[in-house]
Amino acid sequence: MLYDLFIGPFAEFDFMRRALVGVVALSVSGGAIGVFLMLRRMSLTGDAMAHAILPGAAIGYLVAGFSLPAMTLGGLAAGFAVALAAGAVARVTVIKEDASLAAFYLISLALGVTIVSLRGSAVDLFHVLFGNVLALDDDVLILLSGVATVSLMTLAALYRPLVMECVDPGFLRSVSRSGGLVHLTFLGLVVLNLVAGFHALGTLLAVGLMMLPAAAARFWTADITRLILLASGFGMVSGYAGLVLSYSAGSNLPAGPAIILAAGALSLGSLLLGTQGGLARRLLPRRHLRA
Repeated sequence: MLYDLFIGPFAEFDFMRRALVGVVALSVSGGAIGVFLMLRRMSLTGDAMAHAILPGAAIGYLVAGFSLPAMTLGGLAAGFAVALAAGAVARVTVIKEDASLAAFYLISLALGVTIVSLRGSAVDLFHVLFGNVLALDDDVLILLSGVATVSLMTLAALYRPLVMECVDPGFLRSVSRSGGLVHLTFLGLVVLNLVAGFHALGTLLAVGLMMLPAAAARFWTADITRLILLASGFGMVSGYAGLVLSYSAGSNLPAGPAIILAAGALSLGSLLLGTQGGLARRLLPRRHLRA
């Protein structure tokens, strides 16, 4: 019984194994990216940029259908364009960067949905918005693995300035001029991982596997290295649990939303039981020293 539920689907079906490999690849790099987004207070920025890639991916779909290169290149171009445009607007106008990102995000989402609707059906729109993690082929798995490899290598090279920018950006600016380059490189990694996640989870859910495991990890440790490892591990656990839950529910529960729901449940459980600021630890009476 337990074998049939927890191991059988992956031993019997190739598409389940592919989905699990894809989720693991996304979690390895997405967990680290999510931790730095959270520490830099850019969580909503990541969500806005996830929707910003939609017009580019939609144009790629309009030109070449569900073509991996076309949709990937279109998503990358749209994501970088929105990030640069939002930063430029914030610098030359009175609008702050969060407001400009929100404006571009709404425009991008509406434009992307319109472009997909011009050619495709409701099924195509659902696929673009929510992905299809159970339909990953070799090309997509290679893309996800490549993005994870590039992201980890880049984060390893930029680890010290990234951590310093999270802790004391003023000190980083005083001792180095690399702050701007580090920020732009990090935004590039965010866009790259969101485009990779788009192929598995769609534009609306791709950021979920970044932020929810990172938020859950924060309730268990404050050490950045442990945060990254724990967030990646939570992402893998959420992916596995979501796939098992979706398989058990049949066609009633899509795999992508099931994965994000599992990550959300893990985040809520950490909020309640976590050792670093969890609600249960806060509400329980503390022991007082006795003579």
